[in-house]
Amino acid sequence: MKLEEDLYAYLWQNPYENNCNTYVINGEMTVLIDPGHSRHLSRVFHQMEEDGLSSEKIDLVILTHSHPDHFEGLEAFFDKPVKIAMSRVEEQYLLGSGRLLFDMMRMPMPKFRVDFYLKEGELRIGEKVYQIYQTPGHSPGSLTIYWSDRKVLFTGDLIFYGGIGRTDFLEGDSKLLMESIERMSRLDTELVLPGHGDIVMGKHLVLQNYEFIRQNFYAYL
Repeated sequence: MKLEEDLYAYLWQNPYENNCNTYVINGEMTVLIDPGHSRHLSRVFHQMEEDGLSSEKIDLVILTHSHPDHFEGLEAFFDKPVKIAMSRVEEQYLLGSGRLLFDMMRMPMPKFRVDFYLKEGELRIGEKVYQIYQTPGHSPGSLTIYWSDRKVLFTGDLIFYGGIGRTDFLEGDSKLLMESIERMSRLDTELVLPGHGDIVMGKHLVLQNYEFIRQNFYAYL
């Protein structure tokens, strides 16, 4: 689904099976954010083709974090000339206690590689500039990506429309999640693209969503 120029969203809408939303930014270099589960990646590729995008032209895959429903599909890119990026902290988590999530879900750990690590600060990809934020809480090395020119925020599992990322997995941290949410709430955002559920469009609704989260979730964190 095309949202605006060069920006596409592939939202997972099957309530009976878990998978993440995937986003694609087209342009001089094509970026895919969070491939999701391997078994559902062909669906994303098909939807991309319907939008006039080729999965063979993906230049970079960014992982917001390493939980299986965001990460497993990375194995489809393992032997392709595609750059793969994530947080170094998140890779360390994945190689430690994070890999237990795959065991819990009775899934083998997928093959993966990391070509470069994302850290807090500016990221230039072709003609586009993004800000990378370390937003721990859901996982130790979770990232949020801010496209300031478009006022777009890719939140992974930090926040959703009417919800927040869970913190009951190993090394989840409720205090850090709340601090990360508050930090992101100060950005000038008009479009929130979360890891699950519906997008949040319009500055008023974005601010309203942050306030809903404060009122309904912070007391339990």
